[in-house]
Amino acid sequence: MHTVTERFIDMYHQLNKDNLSPLKRVYHDEIHFVDPLHELQGLSKLEDYFAAMYANVSSIEFQILETFDVNDNGFVYWNMRFAHKQLNQGKDIWVKGHSHLRFRDDKVIFHQDYFDSAAMLYRQIPILKQMIKVIDNRVTN
Repeated sequence: MHTVTERFIDMYHQLNKDNLSPLKRVYHDEIHFVDPLHELQGLSKLEDYFAAMYANVSSIEFQILETFDVNDNGFVYWNMRFAHKQLNQGKDIWVKGHSHLRFRDDKVIFHQDYFDSAAMLYRQIPILKQMIKVIDNRVTN
């Protein structure tokens, strides 16, 4: 029998723009999802979020580094590689992060992702990248 964390990881290897059905098998109807850029409540909103995300990326994959399960919580440490036509000239972007999961009824009821949104998004837009460099230099000098 797979743990919820194992099913969560398997799901991310199956998801794509034409296959969002695994979301229903892993996430609770009352899922609360949070990441540095979004916060939403409910499975239908999560499905909309994933549909929009997959419509905008040309590729995405996760390399799982480590996982832990403690009581009704799961922790997944990962590297994400994705390509988006409007970021980094469409070339691959690597982002390191982790997910905190809480379980109810053998499904994920809470999912919070932690990652550097500047590395993922803002540093990939040329004008913002330059502005962030200036700010970084002022803070470190």
